[in-house]
Amino acid sequence: MPANRIELAIGGMTCASCAMRIEKKLNRMDGVTASVNYATEKASVTYDGAVTPQDLIATVERTGYTAALPVREGPAEAPPERDELRTRLLVSLVLAVPVIALAMVPAWQFTYWQWASLTLAAPVVVYGGLPFHKAAWTNLRHGAATMDTLVSVGTLAAFAWSVWALFRGTAGVPGMTHPFEFTIGRTDGGGNIYLEAAAGVTLFLLAGRYFESRAKRRAGAALRSLMELGAKDVAVLRHGVETRVPIDQLHAGDRFVVRPGEKIATDGVVEDGSSAVDQSMLTGESVPVEVGPGSAVTGATVNAGGRLVVRATRVGKDTQLARMAELVEQAQAGKAAVQRLADRISGVFVPVVIALAVGTLGFWLGTGSGPTAAFTAAVAVLIIACPCALGLATPTALLVGTGRGAQLGVLIKGPEALESTRRVDTVVLDKTGTVTTGRMTLTDVRPADGQDADELLRLGGAIEHASEHPIGRAIARAAEERLGTLPEVRDFTNVEGLGVRGTVDGRAVLVGRPRLLRDHGVDAPEDGSIQVAWDGVYRGALTVADAVKPTSRRAVAMLRELGLRPVLLTGDTEAVARAVAAEVGIDEVIAGVLPADKVDVVKRLQAEGRTVAMVGDGINDAAALAQADLGLAMGTGTDVAIEAADLTLVRGDLLAAVDAIRLARSTLRTIKGNLFWAFAYNVVGLPVAAAGLLNPMLAGAAMALSSVFVVANSLRLRGFRSAVQGEPTPR
Repeated sequence: MPANRIELAIGGMTCASCAMRIEKKLNRMDGVTASVNYATEKASVTYDGAVTPQDLIATVERTGYTAALPVREGPAEAPPERDELRTRLLVSLVLAVPVIALAMVPAWQFTYWQWASLTLAAPVVVYGGLPFHKAAWTNLRHGAATMDTLVSVGTLAAFAWSVWALFRGTAGVPGMTHPFEFTIGRTDGGGNIYLEAAAGVTLFLLAGRYFESRAKRRAGAALRSLMELGAKDVAVLRHGVETRVPIDQLHAGDRFVVRPGEKIATDGVVEDGSSAVDQSMLTGESVPVEVGPGSAVTGATVNAGGRLVVRATRVGKDTQLARMAELVEQAQAGKAAVQRLADRISGVFVPVVIALAVGTLGFWLGTGSGPTAAFTAAVAVLIIACPCALGLATPTALLVGTGRGAQLGVLIKGPEALESTRRVDTVVLDKTGTVTTGRMTLTDVRPADGQDADELLRLGGAIEHASEHPIGRAIARAAEERLGTLPEVRDFTNVEGLGVRGTVDGRAVLVGRPRLLRDHGVDAPEDGSIQVAWDGVYRGALTVADAVKPTSRRAVAMLRELGLRPVLLTGDTEAVARAVAAEVGIDEVIAGVLPADKVDVVKRLQAEGRTVAMVGDGINDAAALAQADLGLAMGTGTDVAIEAADLTLVRGDLLAAVDAIRLARSTLRTIKGNLFWAFAYNVVGLPVAAAGLLNPMLAGAAMALSSVFVVANSLRLRGFRSAVQGEPTPR
């Protein structure tokens, strides 16, 4: 039977382990191959005719999650679940801070402070921690354990024991205080409360969950931005009359009008008129393309010149723009789900902790120590294992790292963006807008023998000042910058597809292609430049090109120092690409590629065993940025590219890519160091707790010190220096 492909919107996932569990269940179905992406909350499923979409949805729901056919177009506002998470975070923040402060500062422990702490901590643990408790219950029903399990069991155990100690033990007596005592001794636990641990851990991890959710929800923004690029309405020619209708009423075969400055509504073929079309959103190349009758044009590109009449050939999902959106989505869905380091470690750590707590309970009961001492030791094991420092390990390093990055013009989206930076060995650089300025610039003025360069630029710039063509604007801009105010033009005429003509200071001036000059009886060389003539005599040529950014060569050298192999990728011609590559010091060049080809190039490099970083700025780069192991978007580029990338380079300078990779690597090292020390604290404390020797304030102090260490270690990132400041570039 033929295979069908469908995408399901998955709900209820709290970590990468959830995605793995759903994927495993779906793949156990006959004739089904599934890939679940935690970041985009989608399952890409291929299935044969014996399976229906309802069967797939039912399987996901039996696993404990929700599934539905995705709705592509919808409101862009924040989803209700994220609003609910934000509310939980704010409520927990207001209530948990006083609880933590009272526990850590004995001088503030007034009479009955412990009962005030209970009143404040209860909503935090129950309401604020509900997402963790629900996830832990779902995991339990499926025989799995994640960080959610440990958080839920630890916070509930700390809270439950505190309630018991307040109502049945001695912790509830008036005037009870928790002094700082750095002693180890056996205790029955009746005078100990752990409300600050329960509330604090819930607050820290809830904050991390919220910021992760906010970043994850932006995964579909690239697709929304792409689809918003198209025209919203179109002037359709019906019975010779222009009628403006919404774009969804345009059909293949319809003829429509595109005026100068308007977006072309859909893919089609020009039937009447000639113009220059800005296709930079599609190809990334800044040089506009001349079109005339019979030329194919693409929807969402911009008509920069004359009036065009176009016959629509493809509409809706069949257009080039829609296919680009599909490329981006496929690349995002095809990325391997990056499982958080904490979740990976928890796969082993959580079951061990729970087993140790049960074993501790059984041991002390078996030795006749009594149920109070036994439960004290068992609960102590759960409390000491509760990941307070772990909750800070990733968020604090990210907070400091991203803050420092923002100062340097680098925006890091989240921990998933960091994991590839250490392994990256190849960096693919888009040419236009990344290595070059992406803006047409006058690069050379070549007067003919006996002619004056300033006069050539003055008269040529004056004529082009009246033109709307991007090349003409570049010439006029350069003439104004060098020579000041330009003379007025009379009898200006735009010769579509060839150039312009007019009268300046009484001279009949021609500026354009050699054919324009020859049509007026002037012999001009064929060298690809813009030719200038007046009074029937050839006067010289003006060269307009996309200039290389002044920092690109230095940045390429620094990328090599980081151990990266640079590759120049462009839709431009081989000759132009080789010239730019030679100027900046790149040996490997891949030229003449379209958007789909850019994705294929990245895939081919990955198939060769390379870990690929892609740096780009255009819509045409979006799918390749999503496909790459690490996507870096120039902040001066399009929103689509920025949304599809992992890192954004606000400065629009390739040196920012050097800073981005160095900072990402440093941040990742800090996160790994934080996780190591956070777990090391647990590992050292567990035997003490299991031995029944855990003093509550010693445990509290140790937990606080581990958190302080994690924060202090993260703050070291504030000293990260930019490569622009001359710091050596570490590998």
